[in-house]
Amino acid sequence: MKTLIITLEYPPQIGGIASYVANFTAHIPPEEVVVYAPVMKGDKEFDAQNNWKVYRRDPYWLFIWPRWLGMFFQVRRIVKKEKIERIHIHNVLPVGYIGYLLRKLSKVPYTIFLHGTDFQLAIQDRSKFKKFRRVVRTAELVVVNSTFLKKKLLERVEDLANVRVNYPCPADFFLTTSITEEEKQHLRSQLALEGKKVILTVARMVEGKGYPHIIRLLPNILKEIPNLVWIIIGDGPKKQMVIDQLQKQGLQNVVRFLGLVPLAELPKYYQIADTFVLLTHPDETAEEGWGTVFLEAAASGVPVVAGRVGGVEEAVEHMVSGIVVDVQQGKAVVETIVQLLKNPEYAREMGRKGRERVEKEFKWSKQFEKL
Repeated sequence: MKTLIITLEYPPQIGGIASYVANFTAHIPPEEVVVYAPVMKGDKEFDAQNNWKVYRRDPYWLFIWPRWLGMFFQVRRIVKKEKIERIHIHNVLPVGYIGYLLRKLSKVPYTIFLHGTDFQLAIQDRSKFKKFRRVVRTAELVVVNSTFLKKKLLERVEDLANVRVNYPCPADFFLTTSITEEEKQHLRSQLALEGKKVILTVARMVEGKGYPHIIRLLPNILKEIPNLVWIIIGDGPKKQMVIDQLQKQGLQNVVRFLGLVPLAELPKYYQIADTFVLLTHPDETAEEGWGTVFLEAAASGVPVVAGRVGGVEEAVEHMVSGIVVDVQQGKAVVETIVQLLKNPEYAREMGRKGRERVEKEFKWSKQFEKL
């Protein structure tokens, strides 16, 4: 059965949804899948590395409303040309409208994949939520990224019969990539990490990721671990705010800000870190539905400190693969991070158990079987 995957987030764009779609697609026989994704810088180079067909298009009309209608006509042509038998939809609004129309016009069934933020945005507006409800009720299947999100969805749309949890997993290469001690030393030298303890954060600079909390607590951590360095990998609308707060606290020399890093290069940065820290928390518009970066760290053998919110406690097994904290309890958070940094054997054992958990439960091949 030939499947069309429609997504507005896809590599070389970096992010959880983009990574999810790429990894999911890689586990479908290439002759059975086609991807629709936006045009972006570096797309030709990325697409050339894979053996499935990708249609790159500008999804929105500039001056005609609704702007997504242009995407509908593009997708309909692809469905006819490729003889598509089913559609997988990410970014439920507005892409779900297209699936809904094609189901009515062409009888092509569709599956909706919900990632958390898309659900939160849909329920904040009464008109959008009405459309969202129609889209998910018409879907053949709704796939969510955590039990937490499934519960939230069913609280809002009570009569959904077919909802399934499919956990996002780290890319397979996080388990197979291992850099040598010489390569680690070279990278540490490049980043001026000799004799340093390293905490790592990989996340978009948006609300809910906890950057201000780490900055607030960093001076207290430094009192206990004066040779600490914080590596930040990520970008986003809150970037300047993060930079301003670091400068205000006089912490510029403690931070190595690397910006965006291609997914395939991330394992080496995890492998030079002593602890992965991401103090996720609820914000006014969304809750973290999952947290694939926690599993990337675990697959790399790195212990995790995670903020308690949403589906994070499904991604991080407390006191096994990491430690889940309340970010409002600053003293306890500091003590947790310091404990891991001062007790390398304890940290390594937690990292080892985290890796074992990923190998046992969170491989794409195993999650894919559920669908």
